[in-house]
Amino acid sequence: MLKSFVAASCFVSLVACVQQDKAPDELERALPQAETVQIKLPQPARSADARSADARTIGQLATWYVATRDVTRTFNGGTGWVLVLLHTIVQFPVTTVHDNTYTWGPWSESLDPAEYKLDVHALADGTYTYQLSGRSKTQAGAAFHVVIDGKADPRKGDLQGNGQFLLDFDASRAVNPVDAGDARGTMDVNYDLATRHLDLTIMSTDALGQPALADYAYNAAADGAGDMVFALTGNAGGGPALESSTLRSRWQADGQGRADGRIGGGDLGAVQATASECWGKTFQRVYYTDSVGFAATEGDPASCVFTTASAPQGN
Repeated sequence: MLKSFVAASCFVSLVACVQQDKAPDELERALPQAETVQIKLPQPARSADARSADARTIGQLATWYVATRDVTRTFNGGTGWVLVLLHTIVQFPVTTVHDNTYTWGPWSESLDPAEYKLDVHALADGTYTYQLSGRSKTQAGAAFHVVIDGKADPRKGDLQGNGQFLLDFDASRAVNPVDAGDARGTMDVNYDLATRHLDLTIMSTDALGQPALADYAYNAAADGAGDMVFALTGNAGGGPALESSTLRSRWQADGQGRADGRIGGGDLGAVQATASECWGKTFQRVYYTDSVGFAATEGDPASCVFTTASAPQGN
């Protein structure tokens, strides 16, 4: 959404800003690296043999392993580029300093319809707040709107901090409707590096203007195992009521995993549909079943690395 101004502005315009002072040495450490706030799902081997095998067996890949991978890659991209952007900006000299507030920008390319600035506030307790703001250049006297609003607490030490940031898609579109895309609503990200936990909440609307809410929670183990829960409230078809669906995926460091899904509520009323799928070290299905006969039960439930189904109730 905001990538258009990153490459065009950060490297060209910031270096031209008047250098007043430098940011605190602790500031860069306060912001987590993109790779540390990342959902790490085991990936298929990519050797030449594995690639040729994929071509022959792609239909046997566990459906919900692929869905889990797609969800994790989407959220990795959604959170990662924000952190890359912030780390890129703070590498440059500060434009202005006022008390405990450090400002980079405003900056923009001559043909950009908007300009942006980053304000970082160093608080007395050792934490930081920051706002990436933009304003339209197409309207005289336009005010700045906060596009990314965050806070970072590095006091637990390197790779042990926590924080939060809110990405406002509506504000971005108000600032720059040319490049903002069609995303709506907000995405709220909370992370705790010490406990390897990540939460995301998306509040948006669908193509028909109806509410669409999504919650994502991810816990990682030191050995690479993981556990994610993705809950979505939205219109799954039929009448106007909103249905709730949940997908929980768990996996071990060697790649074996299980996903359990549930959908209900809304126009489905008291009816709930559940399904479970397990996969082995090569991510191929070893077991599948569902409660509504959508597909035939196959495989051996004893092959599941996690033997008990677990699909939390939706929102």
